[in-house]
Amino acid sequence: LTQKTKTQSKTAVSVLLTSRRDDVHGTKRERLKEVTDSNWEEILTGEWMIEFYAPWCPACQQLQPVWKDFAEWGEDMGVNIAKVDVTEQPGLSGRFIITSLPTIYHCKDGVFRRYQGARTKDDFLSFVDEQKWKAVDPVSSWFGPSSFLMKCASASARGCNLSMFIRVSRKTFLHDRSSSGSPVWGSYVIFGLATLFSGLALGLLLVFIADFVFPSRR
Repeated sequence: LTQKTKTQSKTAVSVLLTSRRDDVHGTKRERLKEVTDSNWEEILTGEWMIEFYAPWCPACQQLQPVWKDFAEWGEDMGVNIAKVDVTEQPGLSGRFIITSLPTIYHCKDGVFRRYQGARTKDDFLSFVDEQKWKAVDPVSSWFGPSSFLMKCASASARGCNLSMFIRVSRKTFLHDRSSSGSPVWGSYVIFGLATLFSGLALGLLLVFIADFVFPSRR
């Protein structure tokens, strides 16, 4: 009977440990936040480290396990660790002027600084814990993500993504029309008009920006 009780106790402890381990792993996964076009303004409050990446980027792929490891320490340091997939969020790519991947930003109460250090967990930890970010010049308010210029850049990036969508849609449309025996030239008319009106809209936007930045003196 004693041996049976011991066996049952060991089994119960094993189940509890397994359950605890699963809970911990689940918590770790949740610590890495996903920033999107709809919630990005959350990063304007508190302290954040944000990685901009693309799934196809080799350097980004190498960084992912390190970044996830770093995210496990975020809660203990009072820092939010986040990531942005630029292929899914082209608007944020334009808003933050992402020209290389991966790009990492530090944000403290709406003030942004670009991280230029080594990409190891220890370097990330010391950058935050020792407040090394104070030695980095902040991004100018002119080029901050909330500025008018960056709002325009965000809209432009979305437009580029839209143009890609139009090209893919055109190919699909051509394939469908040719399969049904309908004339192909109809697709050129439709997408020609779409391109024309898109150009007119972009031209009006550029005129508006020019008038806003360089108002005429009369």
